Amino acid sequence: MTTETHAAGPPAADITAPPTTGAPTTGAPTTGASTTAAPTTGARPSAGRELLERFPVIDGHNDLAWALREAGVADPASIDIAAPVDFTHTDLPRLLRGGVGAQFWSVYVPAQLQGESAVVTTLEQIDLVRQLAARYPGALELALTAADVKRIMADGRIASLLGAEGGHSIANSLGALRALYLLGVRYMTLTHNLNLPWADSATDEPAAGGLTAFGREVVREMQRLGMLVDLSHVAPTTMSDALDTAEAPVIFSHSSALAICDHPRNVPDAILARLAANGGVCMITFVPTFVSQRCRDWDLSLAAEMERQGLDHRDLSSRQKFKGEWVATHPRPGATLADVVAHAEHVREVAGIDHIGVGGDYDGVDALPAGLEDVSTYPALIDALLDRGWSEADCSKLTCGNLLRALHDAESAAATLQAARPPSAARLADLDS
Repeated sequence: MTTETHAAGPPAADITAPPTTGAPTTGAPTTGASTTAAPTTGARPSAGRELLERFPVIDGHNDLAWALREAGVADPASIDIAAPVDFTHTDLPRLLRGGVGAQFWSVYVPAQLQGESAVVTTLEQIDLVRQLAARYPGALELALTAADVKRIMADGRIASLLGAEGGHSIANSLGALRALYLLGVRYMTLTHNLNLPWADSATDEPAAGGLTAFGREVVREMQRLGMLVDLSHVAPTTMSDALDTAEAPVIFSHSSALAICDHPRNVPDAILARLAANGGVCMITFVPTFVSQRCRDWDLSLAAEMERQGLDHRDLSSRQKFKGEWVATHPRPGATLADVVAHAEHVREVAGIDHIGVGGDYDGVDALPAGLEDVSTYPALIDALLDRGWSEADCSKLTCGNLLRALHDAESAAATLQAARPPSAARLADLDS
């Protein structure tokens, strides 16, 4: 979930063909995955769609679970995502058409929640995603390891991983962190939009100066468990401290390049350049204010007006309400697929082709770039990259290869770390007093 909120995506069309399973062509890079993409007409599928039949997308961040919770029904899991859902960017038919083979489902809860309420709400979101996987076993299966992801994708289903979005979800407790891991959480974003006592956020005023001693211990314990450290949302100082502490690959689950769009949620070149040594992955996102400077400048004007009126633009509900009135007199610019391609090319140039992925942030925003309106549109991104001269091998690394490698390496590092040290008993009060 970004500083924007989810809203209705375009209505989904009925899918008219089942997913097909494609075998890798001779000499093509392989991941062990099969397709989840299916053409919707009798026309020949595009090159991007054909590639996704062999190398499906592993997307780093999707907020469907929160969008369903916010729908206002008593049981969010009862919403039928096997049919088109008209108020989301995501449902099973569109995931299939988009060539999504694995999805990190965000179990986001608002940063304004703290302590017990944050932990309980996170548990409810985990329960919701697990219910969805159980309700649609022919389409979804919970994945806990890289091997699970490969197996589920090879079976033509969507491997479902869990990502916690913000360290407020553990309420300063490493025991709570371990409990989330046992429930299936395989990455945690260190902060969301607000600082924590032990980590600075990119969208709050500096306080800790990056990671405190306890924050570094959180990183160490996450990597001992085999949970990916997600540096989206954190301040550059926090990014740097986490990389200094890291003993395994880190990820940015939904961030783009600061050099292309000057938004604090994006990644500076100095950090991108460190990913090669770490083995980490920057998963480019589609959020308009992160990928288009025009959209960013419009958003800055909105934030300034909110501040002038005494409103907190980081409060998502307040922001959404204000935005509804603001756009009437301040037309909102749009982002494009070309904007996203520019970020992909920059991250590739600075971090390297082995350190790029994709994290669309669908259902975490209320607008998306033209051409990337919902989860069915990943083939358009691959088509655009192929048109720019990316090879199939390059594209396969972006879609799934790099994240699978990072996940596998994190698991291998965890096995070594668990043999070397026991679970951490550290407490915030002891380390940061």
